[in-house]
Amino acid sequence: MRLVFAGTPEFAVATLRALYESQHEIVAVYTQPDRPSGRGQKPRPSAVKQAALALNLRLIQVEDFKSEEAIEELRSLGAEAMIVVAYGLLLAQRVLDLFPAACWNLHASLLPRWRGAAPIARAIEAGDLETGVAVMKMEKGLDTGPVLIQAIVPIGSTDNATVLQAKLAERGAALMLEALNRIERLHVEPMMLERALTQQPITGATYASKLNKAEGQLDFSQPAAVLERRIRAFDPVPGCFCWVYAKNSSLMLKCWRAKVYQEGSIGLQAGRVGMVVGLGVDGPIIACGQDLLELIEVQQPGGRRLAASRWAQQHGLTHGDYFGDASGPAKPHDHEPT
Repeated sequence: MRLVFAGTPEFAVATLRALYESQHEIVAVYTQPDRPSGRGQKPRPSAVKQAALALNLRLIQVEDFKSEEAIEELRSLGAEAMIVVAYGLLLAQRVLDLFPAACWNLHASLLPRWRGAAPIARAIEAGDLETGVAVMKMEKGLDTGPVLIQAIVPIGSTDNATVLQAKLAERGAALMLEALNRIERLHVEPMMLERALTQQPITGATYASKLNKAEGQLDFSQPAAVLERRIRAFDPVPGCFCWVYAKNSSLMLKCWRAKVYQEGSIGLQAGRVGMVVGLGVDGPIIACGQDLLELIEVQQPGGRRLAASRWAQQHGLTHGDYFGDASGPAKPHDHEPT
């Protein structure tokens, strides 16, 4: 089949490469315009742009499809179908109608669970034991179209967003090829293709809202298990952070890995929320609203990620120091017994 591919982040690259190596023909690759990134805010090409250029594919970058010129250029490609993977742009019905074999989206969840912008992170944050990938026929709604095929992917207990994204990208690329084989065979008989689709149930739909930096601030009044999941879910972006209050000083700290202990399971009892109640092999152990959280990997602003045990040793962290928000602990450095 003649295909147009639309995608932007690293998650989409595996599918682009799989399509390139298949019997299908990619007539053009659409990706978002270069966006400012990094400290210098220099325009940075998307992962899909870099991959498309490396494969010598025709590359098109448009802000949207509101202009007649953009629509006409897309129509002139003569593609039978459009494959969309995390493109970052809602497509109007006039775009969807351009393709005789329709537009198909690879989505990183088991629909209708986690529609929206951040399904991978939200699945980890919520404590889901499994997620998956789905190939959906696109319609005007946000991830509401009927599903052609989907596959389950377990979420490991230590998976962060980077690890889970890689698993889903690989499984999704294979699933899209399987879906295209069905589409190519069935689209000549529209009723047969429609019968192969499964409408999403009305119940059970959840929305995976876009992540923001403010959500990354750790609130130690929450259960340790909630914080540990959020740390994994927000790695690499936007990252989780807190403030450390020790020796009459404070600093901001990013937290990249942690583990949970039930209160009393390691001979330690929870003190006031945010208090360091012990120093474990991996790092400081902090009292939370429920249970205890041991930090494993941390990072100071401008520094590199390092073992939390090493960081704690460098800063002389002791029992009774505090982790909290920018307002500081209610009673800083009150070394009360546990």
